[in-house]
Amino acid sequence: MQPVASSLTAAAPAQRIAHLARTMSSSSSAAGAGTATSSAPAPWRSLFLEHINTMPAPEFTLATLHDSSSGAGGPGPGLVPRARTCIHRGLFASLPVNPKNEAPLNPPAYESDLLTLTTDARMHKTPDLAAGHPVEAVFWAREPATQWRVRGVAYVLPRDADADAALTARLLREMRRTGEGEGEGDARGWSFSREVTAHFGNLSPGEGLGQVVTDLEDEVARANFRVVVVVPDEVDRVDLSDPKRGRRWLYRRAIREGDWEKNREEGGSSHTDAYSINAMLR
Repeated sequence: MQPVASSLTAAAPAQRIAHLARTMSSSSSAAGAGTATSSAPAPWRSLFLEHINTMPAPEFTLATLHDSSSGAGGPGPGLVPRARTCIHRGLFASLPVNPKNEAPLNPPAYESDLLTLTTDARMHKTPDLAAGHPVEAVFWAREPATQWRVRGVAYVLPRDADADAALTARLLREMRRTGEGEGEGDARGWSFSREVTAHFGNLSPGEGLGQVVTDLEDEVARANFRVVVVVPDEVDRVDLSDPKRGRRWLYRRAIREGDWEKNREEGGSSHTDAYSINAMLR
């Protein structure tokens, strides 16, 4: 039997991307459709948001894998890396308040640890982000001198996101109830499609260069607008605030949904900090 690496090399690029996506998302266990199962915020969440808030603009570099063999120029080398600068739009289900946003908002029934960005379906990166493909987002927070690398899988939400039951169930498993709002009624009234519209109201791609869209239901702009959600499987934090003492923390998703393991490296040695009962599962 050939080794796995050899079979992957011979596989089509699209199949290899799918294999990588399954591998990176395998740490998330299955849960019932339509049920939020994440119970506690990730241990890195609070500090990550604190550092993002120190940045003049929440810019980051998004790295993806691109299948160049299907390009118009004929067969290419297969999978190639792609990187571009994007804007972080907050954590999913926690869209920052914008007084200029006239779109209807969801009730504050959920929160998550999922990164969001927005894009246009006509952009070349959209196919690289589809169907749970692996990605890495790299942030440099200058003031705290800390680099954040968030690795995981991406999902793309269109205008009618509620119509994709499998996709919404997958993301809902990564969300948790906030305890705010009016209870179960708010949770039932929460809509993925409404969340996409709310992001569109914050900032929508133009129909053409220099054209501004102000209508929330503009057909061309809405047809092309996408919200990208990144489900983290691994978060790598490097603190360079002290040049003589660089420190690194690596958070990995454990087998059980919502559990993380945290490793700290300092001066060539490694320490493991268990923060919850189920943190050390691998």
